[in-house]
Amino acid sequence: MLYHFFEWLERTQDWPGAGLFQYTSFRAGAAVILSLVISLIIGRRIINGLQRLQIGENIRELGLKGENLKAGTPTMGGIIIIAATLIPCLLLARLDNIYILLMLFSTIWMATIGFVDDYIKVFKKDKKGLKGIFKIMGQVGLGLIVAVTMLVSDEVVVRMEPEVARQYGYTVMNTVPVQEGDVVKELVHVKAPITNVPFFKNNELDYSRVLWFLGDNARDLVWIVFVLMAILVITAVSNGANLTDGLDGLAAGVSAIVIAALGVMAYVSGNSVAADYLNILFIPNSNELVIFSGCLLGGCIGFLWYNVFPARVFMGDTGSLTLGGIIAALAIVLRKELLIPLLCGVFLIENVSVMLQVWYFRRTKKKYGEGRRIFKMAPLHHHYQKEGYHEVTISVRFWIVQILLAVLTIITLKIR
Repeated sequence: MLYHFFEWLERTQDWPGAGLFQYTSFRAGAAVILSLVISLIIGRRIINGLQRLQIGENIRELGLKGENLKAGTPTMGGIIIIAATLIPCLLLARLDNIYILLMLFSTIWMATIGFVDDYIKVFKKDKKGLKGIFKIMGQVGLGLIVAVTMLVSDEVVVRMEPEVARQYGYTVMNTVPVQEGDVVKELVHVKAPITNVPFFKNNELDYSRVLWFLGDNARDLVWIVFVLMAILVITAVSNGANLTDGLDGLAAGVSAIVIAALGVMAYVSGNSVAADYLNILFIPNSNELVIFSGCLLGGCIGFLWYNVFPARVFMGDTGSLTLGGIIAALAIVLRKELLIPLLCGVFLIENVSVMLQVWYFRRTKKKYGEGRRIFKMAPLHHHYQKEGYHEVTISVRFWIVQILLAVLTIITLKIR
């Protein structure tokens, strides 16, 4: 809203300083600061409100050291992150931008699923919460909405050379003159099911190539692959973030690092000069996602103020499912979803540790009559707790690993 207001001031009133809001970097910095301040201010009030409503965590007996000390700690604290993201985004971002609208919708959609899950656990006293099938349906629904919007909306385009567009039969939306030194080149904006892929020449992958065996029909059916990919990514990352939320500060810290990396990728993808230098897809108008990333980053950091050991509040599924869903949706709209296994490596290993544990236990039980375990406990962070590591040590070391993965992910943009 403020963007449009200051745009009007600059255009009609010639007000000094109003032009600052035209700069993505200024609004992104303001977004981080504002969301951080909001989360710090409202965090204490929300925590006190949760305590008055007796919305406390029900601790399962897992045999972990100090777990009983966490009983009664307020949960559903993800509300802090959500509010600290939505408020500054509504104030600082362009609300006529398709990417911002899609991310705002994704945030509210996943927050609703997480809130209902926590509500059932806390108020209905059902430790299982929302049935798994309904969670999956919600995640699948978001994947469908994100994918279909990207396939249908005329505002979701990428820029490329005209000959490339003609070669692959992309739908050309408009032609754009681009100045390169003394030469003016004619580039085109196209609607294309295309994404960035690391380590390959040109750093791009057309999803229709996955259906190469269908010949000429591949182009007509490529939407199926794109939709399935979106659903897979959103479901996997959302569940991975949910599983990671088991130690004070772990999920919020890891998410903040991932979001910071996505913010960098949003900047280079939305900047024609940077995209051309890195030889990655230039996505017109995606630079607004830097603002959204800044809002979410500030919200996560502000939440950490209250969530680090000893935590005064837990994010609950309201926060963890939402963070995972937002991160996945953000990666998809930036066309960086194939980088998710590396970028969200901590979420991935937490997911894999649970799947391996369950698979191995069932296999050995069938073979030997009793189940055996690969890890002392899954997800992986609980294994290290069983090994005797303090949860602060585990959380910080997981953050360090995630920083390494985030840097490696950004580096891959130049490796091919």
